[in-house]
Amino acid sequence: MSRLKFGAKIFRSLRVRIFLFLLAVGIIPCIIVRNGILNSYEDRAVSVRGMDVQNQLMILSNQLISSDYMLDQSSDVINGQLDQLSNMYDGRILITDRNFKIIKDTYGLDEAKTIVSEEVFKCFKGENIVNYDPDNHYIELTVPIKDQTSKEVIGVMITSVSTDSILDSLDVLGSKSLVLVIAISAVILMLAVYLASFFVRPFSKVTHSIEEVSEGYGDENNLSIPGYVETEQLAEAFNRMLAHMKVLDDSRQEFVSNVSHELKTPITSMKVLADSLLMQEDAPVELYKEFMSDIAQEIDRESQIISDLLSLVKLDKKASDLNIAPININEMLESILKRLRPIAAQRNIELVFESFRPVTAEIDEVKLSLAFSNLVENAIKYNIDNGWVHVSLNADHKYFYVKVSDSGMGIPEESVEHIFERFYRVDKSRSREIGGTGLGLAITRSAILMHRGAIKVYSKENEGTTFTVRVPLNYIA
Repeated sequence: MSRLKFGAKIFRSLRVRIFLFLLAVGIIPCIIVRNGILNSYEDRAVSVRGMDVQNQLMILSNQLISSDYMLDQSSDVINGQLDQLSNMYDGRILITDRNFKIIKDTYGLDEAKTIVSEEVFKCFKGENIVNYDPDNHYIELTVPIKDQTSKEVIGVMITSVSTDSILDSLDVLGSKSLVLVIAISAVILMLAVYLASFFVRPFSKVTHSIEEVSEGYGDENNLSIPGYVETEQLAEAFNRMLAHMKVLDDSRQEFVSNVSHELKTPITSMKVLADSLLMQEDAPVELYKEFMSDIAQEIDRESQIISDLLSLVKLDKKASDLNIAPININEMLESILKRLRPIAAQRNIELVFESFRPVTAEIDEVKLSLAFSNLVENAIKYNIDNGWVHVSLNADHKYFYVKVSDSGMGIPEESVEHIFERFYRVDKSRSREIGGTGLGLAITRSAILMHRGAIKVYSKENEGTTFTVRVPLNYIA
């Protein structure tokens, strides 16, 4: 079994396939041409031999008529010519009269016998017959003997001519052509080995570069293969993949660093507060309460970070974990706004919901509710006092659209493309002040993408921000 697998693996090799293709393209035509030449030579030689003998027989048939040989076979001149022609072509000549009786046989074996055959009958009707028997190596010809006055066929000359001399020439030609084919095949074999190696050489570079990637990333590993258009396209695709892998690697490293920093900061604060209390022997109760209150806030912050990280872990799972069901989007958004109105009221922020039509969609209510809650909650948190938040819902035949707009501080232009990154904060000091972890928009984006949706942001600093979400009405697995 292992040998079969090894053989199959070798045959799947591009180098082997190119080699076999070039070998076949080079050698098979040579064999076909050789056989074609030999067959053509044989056909031509037989045709020429047949025409020569036929012409000789036609001349001889006229002499037979002029010398009344059909009535009297004692003519030494005619008999001599018949024997000479028979010896010249290493053949045999039979002459029959109109009664199908053999009146002359150059071998002297069948004289006075009767011969009846299809070829003889056709010849009596005026047809000249030429048959070649390659198995027995002879040509059989029939030539009518016609009376010069009445043009009536009064006899038939049946001739068998050996083709041994043609076959001897054919063997010599075949041997020489075989040597030539072997020589050409040897050249083609060497050329196929070289060309197969040459053609797959660029792919070896690809393999080498990919192996280098396993040892670490670097600009020197950027692949460039200018040999073929296909290898250039392959190199470009590889470089794009490599760049994407570098971005992912950098993103993972940054994420781990950010998680470590975010989790360490509250612990460090709690450690400092606790050490401060321990260093004071007779600290007043008020100070204890103040420090313990600060420690409790840091614990809450740590808990919020962990909760958001767990939400991200759940959202990073495959889409098959979604609990899809038909949900009334209007009611879901109204429920979210009802829960957040008290928070908005604390800063006198007007929270408005506008629905253009009833919408029902196939979604995971828990995950998508979390996404829309983050958008509305951020719009409230990063707003100005006495501001407003406007939420609208619309739909067409394929998607439903949710728009969340606010009158807040806006997002700087250079930060817009980063706001969905984990732990990214536009204003770190304000985010810490209001309790943000930098994970809310990352969670929102992951939830929307799991539903095959899209989210866009439009913002201008000090004027406000608008998030637009598009989600399919029917979930596509």
